[in-house]
Amino acid sequence: MKLFPKIFLSALMVCFAYTANAQDMVNPVIKSYGGIFDAQYATEKPDPALEYKIVVDIATGDANKGEPFYSLINVARMMNLHAMGGVPKENMKVVLAIHGGAVWSVLDNDAYKQKFNVDNPHIPLFKELQDAGVKIVVCSQSMRGRSIAPETLAPGLETATSMLTTLTTYQLKGYAALKF
Repeated sequence: MKLFPKIFLSALMVCFAYTANAQDMVNPVIKSYGGIFDAQYATEKPDPALEYKIVVDIATGDANKGEPFYSLINVARMMNLHAMGGVPKENMKVVLAIHGGAVWSVLDNDAYKQKFNVDNPHIPLFKELQDAGVKIVVCSQSMRGRSIAPETLAPGLETATSMLTTLTTYQLKGYAALKF
C-alpha cells in the first residue's frame, strides 16, 4: 500500500509545478478588457519605433447580448499586445469599421436595453478604446438596413458612408487591414 502515497505526492508536485508556472493576465492599455499573458520568451516582437496604422473590419456579433462581442475584445487584446511589445500608445493608429452583425453593439444604452433587455456591455469597452486613441466608425449602410437611427449611437462613435469605403480609404492611406 505504499503506492498510494507516491501517487499522491506525484500529483501534488504536478499541481505545485503548474501553479508555480501559472501567471496572471495583464492589461497594459485597455485595463478592463483583452487581458494577455506576458510573452517574456518571445523572439518576434512588435517594433516600438514603427507607427502601427491598422483598420479593423468588425463584422461579427455574439448570441449573448449581455457580454461584449469577442471581436471587440480582440481589439483590446491587440492594443494590449502591442503595448506589452513596447509600442507606445501614440504609435497606435487604429480605426474600427463596425458593420453587419456587430452593428447592434453601437446602440446607446437606452436603445440597446429596449432591444435586448440588458444594458449595453460594449459602451465601457468603447470608452476605453477611445481613451486609448481608437477611432470607431459605424457603417451607415448596416445602420440603415437595420433601422438604426444615428441619434441612438453610443457616445463618441462616428457614422461612415460604409464599411467598404472606410476600409478602402484607410488601406489607401497605408493602414493594414484586419478582420475580426
